[in-house]
Amino acid sequence: MKRQNSFIMTCTIGLLLFSMFFGSGNLIFPPYLGYEAADMTLPALLGFIVTAVVFPVLGVIAIAKNNDLLSLAGHAGRKFALVFSIIVFLALGPGLAIPRNAAVSFEMAVVSFREEITIGVRIAYSVIFFVVSWLLSVHAEKLVDWLGKILAPVLLVLMVVLSIYCIVKIPSVSMEPSSLYAEHAGIQGFLDGYNTMDTLAALNFDNIIAINVMGKGIMDKNQVVRYTMKSGVIAGILLALVYAVLAYAGKTCAGLYEGAENGASVLAFLVEHVLGRSGVILLAVIYVLSCLTTCVGLLCSCAEFFASITRLSYKAWITLFAIAGCVFSVAGLNGLLKFSVPFLNAIYPAAMVLVMLGLFSHWLEKHPLVWPSAIFCTGIVSCVHALASCNVVIPGVTKFLLSFPPAKELCWLLPCIFGIIIGRLLPQRKCSAGKDDARIPA
Repeated sequence: MKRQNSFIMTCTIGLLLFSMFFGSGNLIFPPYLGYEAADMTLPALLGFIVTAVVFPVLGVIAIAKNNDLLSLAGHAGRKFALVFSIIVFLALGPGLAIPRNAAVSFEMAVVSFREEITIGVRIAYSVIFFVVSWLLSVHAEKLVDWLGKILAPVLLVLMVVLSIYCIVKIPSVSMEPSSLYAEHAGIQGFLDGYNTMDTLAALNFDNIIAINVMGKGIMDKNQVVRYTMKSGVIAGILLALVYAVLAYAGKTCAGLYEGAENGASVLAFLVEHVLGRSGVILLAVIYVLSCLTTCVGLLCSCAEFFASITRLSYKAWITLFAIAGCVFSVAGLNGLLKFSVPFLNAIYPAAMVLVMLGLFSHWLEKHPLVWPSAIFCTGIVSCVHALASCNVVIPGVTKFLLSFPPAKELCWLLPCIFGIIIGRLLPQRKCSAGKDDARIPA
C-alpha cells in the first residue's frame, strides 16, 4: 500500500511539474522546429530536448538540493545572486515571457482570422489583454488554478491528437531543411530549446514543488529531493513525448504549407487542415484563455519577488509589469523572438552551468571558487556570442572566442571547463556568499 501511495504521489507531483513547464508558448517552438528542420527533424529534436527537457528537470533537482535560486546562485557571490535572480525574473516577466503570451494569443485569435493587421488592432488587443490580466492578478490564486487544471489538459489532448492525426494521415514528403538546420541540426535544436525558457523557469519552481511534497507528509529534506527527482523524470518524459509529436507534425506540414513565419502560424494551418475553420476557432479560444492564465501567474510571481526586495508594493509592481508587457507585446511575436534569441544566448549557458554545479554542490563545498570562476568564464563568452548574433563585433576578441570547438554556438563549453579547473586550482578561501548570505531580506 505504501509503495502504491508513493507511486501515486510521485505521478501526481510529476503531472504538476509537467503542467508548470507546459505553457502555451511551448507549443509554438516544436512545430516550427519540425517545419524548418524537415528531414533533419530527429537530430534537431534531440538537441531541443537537451535544453528544453533535460536541463529544466535538472534545474528543479538542483534547486531542491540548494533550497532556492538565491541560495543556489549565492555560491557564486551575493551580488551575482541578486543580479542573476533579477535578470531571470525580468526575462520570465515583462522582458520576454509576459509580452510573449499576449503576442502568441494575438497570432492565434486575430491573425488567423484577418488578412490585414494594422498596428491599431494590435495595440487594442494588447491593451484589453493586459487590463484583464491586471484585474485578475489582484486575486488570481483560485482562478489560475481552476483554469489551469482545465485548459492545460484540454490544450494538451487537442495538440497530441492533432499531431498524431497529422503524422498518420498526412503523407510524409522528403523536404530539404532550412539553412540553419542543414549542417548542424542538433546544435540549432539545442539553441532552439533556449526559447522555451524552461531552465530559467525551473529555477523558480522550488517553493511550489517542496510545498506539495511536504503537504503529503514528507518533511525529510532528502526525501523531498528524492521525490522531486522522480517527479522530474515523469515530467521530462511527458514533455519529450509532446515535443516529439508536435515536431513531427510540423515536419509533415513542411510539404504542404509555405511561408510560415513562426510556430503559431504552423499550428493554425495544421488545425484548419485537419479540423476546418471551427477547429481554428476552438484553438483560438483555448489559446487566449491559456495565455491569459499564464500571464496572470507570471505577473503574480514576478510582482511578489520584486516586492520582497524593494519598497514598492505588490500591486505597484503588477501595474508596472502589465504596462511594460503591453508595450513590448506590440512588437509582435516575430519581433519578440528576434529579441529573445541574443538575450537567451547570453544568459542561458550561465543558467545551465549553475544547474550542473548545483547538482554537485556537496562535492564543491571545499572548492567554492569553482562557482564564480566557471560562471564568469561562461558568461563572458556567451555574452560575446550574443553580441555577435546582433552583428556587434569586438575586434580581435569575437573571432577568437567564437572559434572555440565544438562550434561557435557552443563556444562557451571550453571556457566553462577552463573556469572549473582554474577555480579548483586557485588557493581556496571561505566563500563570500554562502546559502544564508544570498537571501535578500524582504
